[in-house]
Amino acid sequence: MATDKITFLTNWYANSPLEQSFQYLDCTPPRTTPPLYLAQSRGYFKDEGLKVALLEPNDPSDVTEIIGSGKVDMGFKAMIHTLAAKARNFPSSGITPDFRSLKGKRIGYVGEFGKIQIDELTKYYGMTADDYTAVRCGMNVTKAIIRGDIDAGIGLENVQMVELAEWLAEQGRPRSDVQMLRIDQLAELGCCCFCSILYIANDAFIAANPEKVAKFMKAVKRATDDVLANPAAAYEEYIDVKPIMGTPVNRKIFERSYAYFSRDLKNVQRDWQKVTNYGKRLGILDEDFVSNYTNQFLSWTLDADSTDPTGDQKRMAQLQEKVAEEGGFKRLEVSSAA
Repeated sequence: MATDKITFLTNWYANSPLEQSFQYLDCTPPRTTPPLYLAQSRGYFKDEGLKVALLEPNDPSDVTEIIGSGKVDMGFKAMIHTLAAKARNFPSSGITPDFRSLKGKRIGYVGEFGKIQIDELTKYYGMTADDYTAVRCGMNVTKAIIRGDIDAGIGLENVQMVELAEWLAEQGRPRSDVQMLRIDQLAELGCCCFCSILYIANDAFIAANPEKVAKFMKAVKRATDDVLANPAAAYEEYIDVKPIMGTPVNRKIFERSYAYFSRDLKNVQRDWQKVTNYGKRLGILDEDFVSNYTNQFLSWTLDADSTDPTGDQKRMAQLQEKVAEEGGFKRLEVSSAA
């Protein structure tokens, strides 16, 4: 079988604006590298006749630019992150569900898009950019909160929130003292999977290699099925490949991420429409921009869309609270049409 090479750039926690220089192939959850590395270690890419070079960026905020320029074929990128509020009662007053409670606070962000989001939210709530102090933290939001450099920051419920909760526990504090505000809720956009990690690819690469892209996704789907079927074994194999991930905190992050893994890897049109409209509202997308997601490279039967996304979001929050308390691997059966 002929071997075709694909270069793939991973991404951990960065956020980015939607751009037209690449396409979004499917919607996947935070901390999605286990299926990627399992597809590599178990030979699933090889079975599809592919040779995949997995690359890691020095600065995750550069991922879109690198892939958009054609220097790398494919990669991961986050759709839009959420706002990780600082842990309640440290080092000063707490954060309430009202965004106005962030007035006068220091808010950390990864890249310029995070700054755009926060500026828009302050305006949306009748504030100005002068009502908060923006601090660019890069990938060090958790550390910046712990050090007291910032009061809140852009992050993920199943990553930064876990890191902060574990830090609180080390201090003899309740893990529940860390809180998170969802940007989609703050912006009154309704339920939306804004923090999904996406497989993205350069347009020219896709146009020239549609069969190769489909084979790549097939291998990833096979590995994802393995993760969902036996997450504990998958994690152990993953840390054999990536020993640096073999820490108690990363195990908890993986457990909290498990519920978010998309079984069929599809994009959801409802979510994409909301993200596109939000991008236009922020002024980072032209009014004539057309959503550039696709499910055409997914060769299996896709699950039906949820019939109650808002209810599922609430049930997911309850499930994650249970996982935070008890640990383990739990998933939510979403409401879908028969």
